[in-house]
Amino acid sequence: MILAREASQTEVCATRFNMSTTAETIQSKSDSWLGSPWSLWLRQIAAIMRLDVKRNFFGKRAVLIYLLALMPIGLLSLMALIPPGFAWDDFTQYPQRFSLIYNALILRTVVFFGCAWIFMNLFRGEIVDRSLHYYFLCALRREVLLTGKYLSGLVTSIILFTTVTVVSMFLLFFPHFFSPSVRFFLDGPGIGQLFSYAVITILACVGYGAFFMVVGLFFRNPIIPSLVLYGWEWINFLLPPLLKKISVIHYLNSLVPVPLSEGPFG
Repeated sequence: MILAREASQTEVCATRFNMSTTAETIQSKSDSWLGSPWSLWLRQIAAIMRLDVKRNFFGKRAVLIYLLALMPIGLLSLMALIPPGFAWDDFTQYPQRFSLIYNALILRTVVFFGCAWIFMNLFRGEIVDRSLHYYFLCALRREVLLTGKYLSGLVTSIILFTTVTVVSMFLLFFPHFFSPSVRFFLDGPGIGQLFSYAVITILACVGYGAFFMVVGLFFRNPIIPSLVLYGWEWINFLLPPLLKKISVIHYLNSLVPVPLSEGPFG
């Protein structure tokens, strides 16, 4: 009995020792994580994102972005109030028509120039306002600043232009054909197409945002390279297959749920 009691007490002591050792190990790991450079960098990135997202949405330069985003919404709202004509009475053609509106107006114009304005001003705006040096008064790595700025522009552009895409599709379908549109979205391919257009918009913000951020960093006059890329994107269907791959629009068009004909030149 005595030996059994001593053995059980030894097991309890060993178990408590193991538990305390495990707790100390976990605590030391959490302390080392909180004191690691990665933790500091993540907090700095989050702080930069909060500051820049607020500035992107409510700053003085945000007015142009809102005006640009209202272009397709205003046009489709006008079409909802004033029917275009007999050519728009066929509901089966509406997916094709939205694909055309999305490709020409939303993707190639609103998203393109919107990303250009947002991402190029992340650093160019700071230089013009003479406020960039305030970041470097802190113990802040250049990579951390670049990451925080890019993510802030990405969050702004995704929220804004994805909303424009969804609202534009609803404005085209529902005003004149409410019941067929409900069936199209609930029982047909509408939700899938809407999700595909939203994903394409997000990928466009990622691709164009990265390009325009580099342009804003390395070019004193970013208008010229932006116009060169804009022209390259528009003539993409005329290029040979190898050159088509050197563009963003080539990969985005391959994801469009309702493909458009590129014509005889394509």
